[in-house]
Order: sequence, then structure tokens, then C-alpha cells
Amino acid sequence: MNIWVDADACPVVLKDILCKAAERTQVQTMFIANQFIRLPPSRYIKFTQVGRGFDVADAEIVKRVNAGDLVITGDIPLAAEVIEKGATALNHRGELYTEQNIKESLNMRDFMDTLRSSGIQTGGPSALNQGDRQAFANQLDKFLQQSG
Repeated sequence: MNIWVDADACPVVLKDILCKAAERTQVQTMFIANQFIRLPPSRYIKFTQVGRGFDVADAEIVKRVNAGDLVITGDIPLAAEVIEKGATALNHRGELYTEQNIKESLNMRDFMDTLRSSGIQTGGPSALNQGDRQAFANQLDKFLQQSG
């Protein structure tokens, strides 16, 4: 089991949680991004920088992910793709995307996109708060315990 991180949009506080978890559990954790990110030295933490472009990091994750892996992403279409490959996805607020809920999440994303493209102001997501960080850490720990 590996952890794959869609690192371009991953908040720094969550990267820190992931790095500590990688060390504690000795689970390979790969950060994929199209820009350099600084990570602590570790034999369990790897970084791959991909070329610039729309969804290049996402495509790299999809190519490399295996069934049973965990993908950290706020990108619902990416989550859907990795679920099709038998992986699980966890968003930045601690919500696990699974076969049971991904279609509903995709439908809501598409609905909101339609509203925005028709000129309706929907506002963006709220800032990540302490409760979100705690929910993320709890779900990550729960997943790692169940997979370990």
C-alpha cells in the first residue's frame, strides 16, 4: 500500500501530517506536483515533479496508483479515476471518496460548475479550519490502521 499525494493544491499543514504519518507507519508516500515542493528527507517520502500542463500530475498518479493505495486529492474527477482502479481517495477535509459516494460527488461538482458557467456566483470553498485538519488526520490514521 502506498499513499499518493496530488501535491500542487495540497495545503502545507496536510503535507506535514502526511510526512509524519509516513515516518510513523513506514508507508511509502509519493508527492506528485508540477512545481517543486520542499519535503523532509526520508526513505518513506518521495517527490516526483511532472511537466506543466492541465492534469499532468493527475495523469501520473492514475498511471502509478494500484488497488489498495490511498490518494490524497481535492480533485473529484481524479478521485473517480483512482477509485476505478481499486484505490481510495481522501480529500483535504477528511472525506473519503469511495465507490458508494463518488458518483454523487461528481454530480454535485458538475452541477456547481454548470451554475458558475451560467454566471451564478456560488462562492468558493471555505478556508481549511482546525476541524478539517483533525478530520483529515483522523481519516488518514483510520485508513492506515485498517490497511496495516
